[in-house]
Amino acid sequence: MRKFAYRLTLNKPNAKDLVQETFLKALINREKFVIDENFKAWTFTILRNAFINNYRRNSRQITFCDQTSESFYSNQTEESGSDDPDSVYSELEIKRNIEQLKDMLRVPFKMHIDGYKYKEIASKLNLNIGTVKSRIFLSRKQLRDQLNG
Repeated sequence: MRKFAYRLTLNKPNAKDLVQETFLKALINREKFVIDENFKAWTFTILRNAFINNYRRNSRQITFCDQTSESFYSNQTEESGSDDPDSVYSELEIKRNIEQLKDMLRVPFKMHIDGYKYKEIASKLNLNIGTVKSRIFLSRKQLRDQLNG
């Protein structure tokens, strides 16, 4: 696992951290492992997914360098730009387009935006989880088409 983690991170300390994170996630989720399945493949999948999640999280950060004599670095997450008048207009336009969606698409989408998990949405709306995922996907697609058009 360390070799695979090193190939992904190209850094020994980060590779060790990734392996440790993988073991922790495997222990926490051990009840999800099916006994007669391939344990090695299961753990390598956890490792790869942890690397991808960390990479995405880190790529959303912006690093600033202070040019003073102390010269320090500061990581900040990307700004949404909501203080910009153009982005406020876009936010209002997005909300208006969300309200124009059919109820069957709008309700699960708004619940998802509010932080509900797929399972919670499915149980509250008495739907299959696949239906909830499909409707949220269709909502996003329809919104993207409306906003681009």
